Amino acid sequence: MALIRKFSWSRVRVGQVLSNAWNDIMNNHIMALAAGLSYYFVLSLFPLLIMAAALVGYLPIPNLFDQILNWMAGFVPPESMALVREVVASIISPQRGGLVTFGFLGTVWVASSGVAAMIEALNVTYDVPETRPFWKTRLQAIVMTIVLGGLMVTALAFMIVGPQFGAWLAGKLHLSPVWVVIWPYLRWGASVASVVLAVEILFFWAPNVKQRFWATLPGAIIGVGAWLGLSYLLSIYFQNFANYNKTYGALGAAMALMVWLYWSSFAILIGAEINGELLKAGGAGTLELKHKPPQSVKPRPAWEEREERVA
Repeated sequence: MALIRKFSWSRVRVGQVLSNAWNDIMNNHIMALAAGLSYYFVLSLFPLLIMAAALVGYLPIPNLFDQILNWMAGFVPPESMALVREVVASIISPQRGGLVTFGFLGTVWVASSGVAAMIEALNVTYDVPETRPFWKTRLQAIVMTIVLGGLMVTALAFMIVGPQFGAWLAGKLHLSPVWVVIWPYLRWGASVASVVLAVEILFFWAPNVKQRFWATLPGAIIGVGAWLGLSYLLSIYFQNFANYNKTYGALGAAMALMVWLYWSSFAILIGAEINGELLKAGGAGTLELKHKPPQSVKPRPAWEEREERVA
């Protein structure tokens, strides 16, 4: 009987959390926030790819950057992917290699603008004000760009090495044949886990709210799952129904890229909304800020000052 009551309470609690999250999505204008994030992500995408091209060149994996672009082609609309390849090829050509070398810090700064915008958006989803100084949040955005980028490259590396790597590793380390059988599943699991970890770090570190690290896991799983699902549905839509080139002409590829970034941002913000509501449910509706705002000095009442002068 106690088990039934516990299950019933949990079902009501989960339903309330989902209902509150939906209301917040509407009240906080999350779809408009996602549209703004897509703009910042377009600005950040090419500097981020330039930074990735500069960094992966030091890794002992041949043609790693080309394989990263091939992986992106599985999610990004085909017309948009052609535009991305063209722009990146023109920027990181050997004649312009100095841009990557001498302008690396500027590239990192521009690439981090998307994460900086995401910090503001996550504060909205958690319903908390931003009380941290600008230099601190911007430095945080730069560090997070590097950390999250490293995790995404790790996820890509697991996908790129392929199933043959499991057999090679088993031969080198004398592992059991079972390892060769389970390696393809481990490879997919490790890749997805790296992406979920990246989003979880984003949810934990970015918003101005104190929370436990593992408490951000439900929203990270939901956000990544929604992102993968929406990307798959968008790929079907772009391949079979949409024709942005006829509607927008030369801007068709850019518009398709914006649409994909818009729904990707929306999926991540949905996960953040779920985390925010779970955190409120566990804390009686109150959230503790990481950086408390300065307490303003309240003016003394006039009658109190008069009494002091008379005394």
